[in-house]
Amino acid sequence: MVSYMDYTSPSTQFTFDVNQSTLFKKDNKNYINVLGIKQLNTLENVSLLDIFLSKNNVVEPHYHQNAAELVYCISGAAVVSILNPFTKELLNLPITPGQVANVPQGWWHYEVATVDNTHLLAIFNAPTPEVILGSDILSFTPSNVMAHTYCMNENQWKQAIAPVKPSTYIGPYKDCRKTNHNNTYANAYQQYEQPQYIQQYPTMRY
Repeated sequence: MVSYMDYTSPSTQFTFDVNQSTLFKKDNKNYINVLGIKQLNTLENVSLLDIFLSKNNVVEPHYHQNAAELVYCISGAAVVSILNPFTKELLNLPITPGQVANVPQGWWHYEVATVDNTHLLAIFNAPTPEVILGSDILSFTPSNVMAHTYCMNENQWKQAIAPVKPSTYIGPYKDCRKTNHNNTYANAYQQYEQPQYIQQYPTMRY
């Protein structure tokens, strides 16, 4: 029990229909519902996202600044990809029904559905799942800062990120016009069948 909750109040909630709490909807097969303390006021240190995806759809790269995330596969199949900040390894973790992948707090990650009708449950150890989205980082970081920092042509950078929409949540966009996108990704996701790693570098200490 939490000290701030008056369990005798008529406003106390013990049940909620998560189907009525949509966080983001791309279409009828790709959407995310949310449950946190704003929806169910008796929650303590837990919240969840109910995620529905069709094949090749991606919960965009992001991180949770206030919670770890446990991803449970209810149906379908997905790959949870995590960047380990200590080893500089990109871990690609395939999960199927009954399997989980754990994402520590603050770690950069994303989820890709590898079959249609994939249903994931993301569980957080916080009353509200906060998030920093990759699309927001790309959209709101000044282009001159990116160009100067990474020695890039600013106009080329602007052109490259022009299609990025803030708060994408699930990609690719419905109006995505990238040529051969589906074929390219269909080949790419096959490599996720076993964990893959990027080159390791010495851990940076600050």
